Parts: sequence; C-alpha cells; structure tokens
Amino acid sequence: MNQELNIWVVGGDQRQARLARLLSEDGHTVRTYALDLAGDLKGPIPQSAPLSIHLADCVVLPLPVTQGEGLLNAPLSSADHSLEDILDRLSPGQVILGGRVGEEVHALAQQRDLTIRDYFAREELAVANAVPTAEGAVQLAMEHLPVTIHGCRALVLGFGRVGKLTAHRLHALGARVTVAARKYDQLSWAQAMGFGAEPLSQLAGGLCGYDLIINTVPARVLGRQELEDVKEECLILDLASKPGGVDLGAAGELGLTVIWALSLPGKVAPITAGAAIRDTIYNMLRELGY
Repeated sequence: MNQELNIWVVGGDQRQARLARLLSEDGHTVRTYALDLAGDLKGPIPQSAPLSIHLADCVVLPLPVTQGEGLLNAPLSSADHSLEDILDRLSPGQVILGGRVGEEVHALAQQRDLTIRDYFAREELAVANAVPTAEGAVQLAMEHLPVTIHGCRALVLGFGRVGKLTAHRLHALGARVTVAARKYDQLSWAQAMGFGAEPLSQLAGGLCGYDLIINTVPARVLGRQELEDVKEECLILDLASKPGGVDLGAAGELGLTVIWALSLPGKVAPITAGAAIRDTIYNMLRELGY
C-alpha cells in the first residue's frame, strides 16, 4: 500500500498477531485489541481499549469472526468479549473486514448500518491457505502414521484447492495416491496428474486397502457404512471445516484414529497465513480506492 492507514486488528489467533506485526512493518499505524496473550506484539504495537476504534480507517476482525454465543473469536485474550459491544463502537462507512462472516454476524452489522466484507471468501486467500493446509496434513501424517509416506496407499477425498495440493505433495513423497471426487472433470484431472481416481459416491466397501485417508470435503462423506471397511491402523485426517466430513462417533466406536485438523494455516505456518491475510486485505483496500 502507498498510503499509511490507521488499522485495528481485533481478536483472533496467531494469524492475526502476525498480521498486526506485518502491517506495522509496512508503515501503518496499528493497534490491537483482544490479543493480549500474543507474546510477540510488545514494542511499537499497542494493546488498546477500543475507545477510539471508530476513528480507524480499517478494522480487521478475526477468522472466524465469532466463536459462537455472541462472543468475538479471541483465543489470545485473557477475557471474553461481546461482538455486539465491539460493533457498537464502529461507525457506518468504516472499512470492516472479517473472516468467515456468518449470517448472524452480517445481521448484527446491518442493524448498526455497518458493512463487514469477508476476506475469507476471496479466492486469492483460499489458494494461499491451501498451501500450509496441505503441508500441515503431510506433517500430521508423518507424525501419526506407523509407516512412511513413501509407499503408503493414500486416499484424498475431494479435488478442490486443498485436495489438489495435498495429493501432489503426497505423490512427491512417494505415496500411491488415489483421489475420490464428485465431478467427472475432477476425476479426469486426477488421472491426468498420475493419480488413481474413484467416484466419491462409491466409497463404501472400497476403503480397506488404504493406510491414510485425507478428507477435504465439507460434508459428511465418511459415515458408519464407509468407516466399517477402514482398517484399524489407517489414519484419517479431516481437513474440512465444520461440521466436518467424518462421523466421529462411529469412528470412535470402531476404534479408528481420526484427527480433525481445523485451521491448519494458523497452527503450522502463522507467519505465512498472516501474510496471506495481509495481501488479501491490501487487494480489498485497493479495490475500495485506498
């Protein structure tokens, strides 16, 4: 950005903490709120009470904005914070950005004549986030599998951004990768890239040979019928957002190991994830004339 802005970073995890640092290093005036447990924000970035937040050029809310029950998503704060109390302090016309903004949050904003733009809905951020998500999945597989990635039989469910990158990285490490997808064009691409390909609708009865199953589909695709065929030593990684793609209750009853790996970018690569959010925010601000 060529223009110095007054930016508030409110709540969130290490992604937002790193974002605040990166924005400050770019020359912006940065203040944070509800990030008091983020240890690397000491120095030029003040932790502030939101008394003057209405004067900010841009307010960046976390990803996701809320943790439910009307509370700001603020795992790096020592206290709970009402989202409504924060929105009450903002002004119509301010640039307010948030990640994964749900209908309830949009409704609260509209009641106050506020507009919250969703940076998580941007394609450039989705693509950037797919990289640390795929790498994080490989890391988890290495940590928890009883066999090497090289030579293991791996099944990737879904062939969107995360599915493509995850399959590619597993294949590069020597895994024998099969992709299960819903769309015919995705199956064709999987075959063209050297992977096995199976229809997502025909999983039941065909999962017994896999050492690793990674789901990227944000819908229930591994129910009891499918899970009954999975061997006990197989590792299942669910990368899908809530409600996830695996019947966790059935998996537990069957003695299967399932890791529901939510928000991997912020956990395995917070600097990279923070930089991706920064770049997306800059794109949005440019489009708004800043």
